[in-house]
Amino acid sequence: MGPPSGFYVSRLVAVLLAGVAAALLLALAVLAALLGRCAHAPPSDLPGRGDSPGERAPPPAAPPPRPTGEPSGPLPARPRHPAGPWDELRLPPWLVPLHYELELWPRLRHEAPDRAAVRFSGRVNITVRCAAPTARLLLHSAALECERAGVRGPLGSGAGGAPRARVPVDKVWAAPDMHYLVLELGESLRAGGLYELQLSFSGRASRDIREGLFVNVYEDQGESRTLLASQMEPTFARNVFPCFDEPALKATFNITLIHDPGFVALSNMPVLGQSDKEDVNGSKWTVTTFHTTPPMPTYLVAFAVCDYDHVNRTERGKEIRIWARKEAIARGEADFALNITGPIFSFLEDLFNINYPLPKTDIVALPIFDDRAMENWGLMVFDESLLLLQPDDQLSERKSIISYIISHEIGHQWFGNLVTMNWWNNIWLNEGFASYFEYGVINHLNPKLPKNEVFFFSILHNALTEDHALVSRAVSLKVENFTETNEINELFDVYTYKKGASVARMLSSFLNEDLFINALKSYLGTFSYSNAEQDDLWRHFQMAIDGQSQIILPATIKSIMDSWTHQSGFPVITLNVSTGVMKQEPFYLGKVKNQTLLTHNNTWIVPILWIKNGTTQPIVWLDKSSKVFPEMQMSDSDHDWVILNWNMTGYYRVNYDKLGWKKISDQLEKDPKAIPVIHRLQLIEDAFSLSENNYIEIETALDLTKYLAEEDEIVVWHVVLMNLITRDLFPVNNYDVYPLLKKYLLTRITSVWKTYSTIIRKNMAALQDEYLTLISLEKLFGAACWLGLEDCLQLSRELFRKWMSHPEYEIPYQIKYVILCYGIASGTDKEWDFLLNAYNDETEEEERIFLAYAMSCSKDPWILNRYLEYAIIESPFTFNETNIVDIVAESPVGRYIIKDFLVNNWQAVSERYGTQTLVFLMYKLGRTITTDLQLTELQRFFSTMLEEHQRLAAHANLQTMKTENLKNKKRRARIAAWLRKHT
Repeated sequence: MGPPSGFYVSRLVAVLLAGVAAALLLALAVLAALLGRCAHAPPSDLPGRGDSPGERAPPPAAPPPRPTGEPSGPLPARPRHPAGPWDELRLPPWLVPLHYELELWPRLRHEAPDRAAVRFSGRVNITVRCAAPTARLLLHSAALECERAGVRGPLGSGAGGAPRARVPVDKVWAAPDMHYLVLELGESLRAGGLYELQLSFSGRASRDIREGLFVNVYEDQGESRTLLASQMEPTFARNVFPCFDEPALKATFNITLIHDPGFVALSNMPVLGQSDKEDVNGSKWTVTTFHTTPPMPTYLVAFAVCDYDHVNRTERGKEIRIWARKEAIARGEADFALNITGPIFSFLEDLFNINYPLPKTDIVALPIFDDRAMENWGLMVFDESLLLLQPDDQLSERKSIISYIISHEIGHQWFGNLVTMNWWNNIWLNEGFASYFEYGVINHLNPKLPKNEVFFFSILHNALTEDHALVSRAVSLKVENFTETNEINELFDVYTYKKGASVARMLSSFLNEDLFINALKSYLGTFSYSNAEQDDLWRHFQMAIDGQSQIILPATIKSIMDSWTHQSGFPVITLNVSTGVMKQEPFYLGKVKNQTLLTHNNTWIVPILWIKNGTTQPIVWLDKSSKVFPEMQMSDSDHDWVILNWNMTGYYRVNYDKLGWKKISDQLEKDPKAIPVIHRLQLIEDAFSLSENNYIEIETALDLTKYLAEEDEIVVWHVVLMNLITRDLFPVNNYDVYPLLKKYLLTRITSVWKTYSTIIRKNMAALQDEYLTLISLEKLFGAACWLGLEDCLQLSRELFRKWMSHPEYEIPYQIKYVILCYGIASGTDKEWDFLLNAYNDETEEEERIFLAYAMSCSKDPWILNRYLEYAIIESPFTFNETNIVDIVAESPVGRYIIKDFLVNNWQAVSERYGTQTLVFLMYKLGRTITTDLQLTELQRFFSTMLEEHQRLAAHANLQTMKTENLKNKKRRARIAAWLRKHT
């Protein structure tokens, strides 16, 4: 599945992704519909299939056979059954699926394009091997109406085998809690025998991708269109057809789609043939059949039925097609993706020495796909915003994002599709390695990219920010930790993707690239078309290590890596340069003196790559809580300096004693370029994080910024500004430190500002290949204008007025929000009305959100009041994409007017945005409370709009915010004292 966002992106994109996350959480809260009526009569036969590779371990003894009887009648809403295997999350291992004959018939018509829901029917014949005698069959089915169910067998071993006898089905019923369909038979199936389950079913596809089969309604060439696509990962195949919906239960598939002749039908494999069909009303349909798939799990089964065009090319004899809206194909928006897809496949084929096994690859650009992208074998799907690129859009980080996401999904063709994890507890074997290799691929295709800095910004920073002891989770979980399906869905998070990728990168760094790749080749070759567990991976790494003598490890690879994947959090490594003593401890949020009371007793086996005076040193290992390294010891008088975690390849933060930090700070002031860029990033990032969480004093972190007048790398400035200009330090309208920080930073930021403001004015195209610069520009420009740098404010006015005079002019996207915001802030109602008109004329939802936020930057109370009034009326303006009340409350001036507006208009606001808007407003308005009087005032204010049962929770939340604000106030006071001393 596509990686969660980890790039430093604009405020707009962050808002969009937050909205997507909220939508996903809401969708996951909805239970699947109950199964409908079932009968035991078999459906019309579909061709049966023989044996196929892959079996599960034998099951326990089967339950006793049930007497033959009649099929059950309609099921009650919640049937009551005694405890049994249907109460467990995992299927009992009684049956092993070998092959599916699947026919699906969605009733989507080309001439009825506005349908938000589509009914479908289908038939599936599943060839299974019985592992032990059983008269009770379980398979997955959710939100489906099972219309007929039958069992035939045992099947003959060949074409001339005995006829298939019918096994009587006494009863069919649903166990909806765990999404099971239960077939109770009149006689037991024989162990070792092959049988065919025959099921007919129907269901509904809507716009919700969590239904497995979903629809998109969109515009193309001026007309409304509808398409149908699938998303089965992790457990949504059961919403589309009855199946054995677990990743280890791989099988082959013969797929048939019945569809409107005006649509193209796509699936995992190439088309085998087509024929015509008439329904009972005499309407014409097309029957498209596809070649047999390799063995694969149900979550990779894929379909698309659409009215799309495509572009194609051949790479090493295999066709690649990109499908998209016809107007997008005509404009060449799929060409960039098409041109990079083939070389990515070729690079990974050569790297792993394993050819991509399918004869074709289709990639479909969906107008709306909340999961970003999905790696289905032979039929990948993407949200079109992450695949399509306008040919003239050369100056955009979108090119890089598209490249990374395509690389990620192609990486899954080996990690996930060819070799699949046994169970979802090891999903990081799919997602972590796909995330790791997406950066290896792009660095191969773009060798000038600074790979360590790119990995930091896109992966490592997010992982370290979210991960900490006790609260976060391990990368690899114990199987018994799972009790319900929703827990599987929740695994697609920062730990699976980004911590997983970071751990893989660390493994590569303390071995070497050749050894790392050779071990993976062995692993992929051994488990091709099969399944693996984490220990299987470590076994192949150990084999590679044992086969050479250069790399010596302090323990087995399993012991080392389990210490990182089986426990939450990461260590803080502290080096005392006076004594050479190095120790490790878990990283906690807000460390306190009695932290030892918390139970986190394990240690990590930590690879320490390090540099001394700019020269790399031999690796050392910290395999216990504390250890002495004499080679790192230094005196107070010499000029040596040491930095641990070379290239930030280790998944930990680094701390030093006061002398160690002082030597680094002195070196930065003396010659910052002697310390590589990645380590200037690391030092700022680690020091501020450690100071915020009570590991070191804030003054230690601030000392590292004294050299900044000499810092010309925008990516280092990006990290500095992220840590110095935060809402915790500068809550709305509480700028006690602002004048001091303004004076301190303006004397240091001028040089880097002049460099990039000149480029903006003269030749923005010069940055077209500078990915890290493009994602850092908004932070630099936003900070410069926030600090009141006159040239930044002037540039904002210039570009805003140029756009007003020439609407065809496009403000560079990377700084557009800053330009619009400060253009509005320094303007009048004339500029604001111009932006409102632009909003009304805009059709792209993303751009409308962008403009809505910029309009909240006005400093005129009457304009913001008018904006709020527009937000709660239906016409002439409709702000559907975002909560205007929420964003106005976040602005410096809006905070003063929002309370009166809510008091006077609460009924209209609650009707427009819902009562949950108070949750967001409580957070924003509570940012500055530090006294009991302020607390009481806000509690009284919110109480007037809250129900009785909500008030206690709200009061407690505000009290917590007050405590946090007091801590931040003390931190700001210390920063202010330091700034006075150094300004």
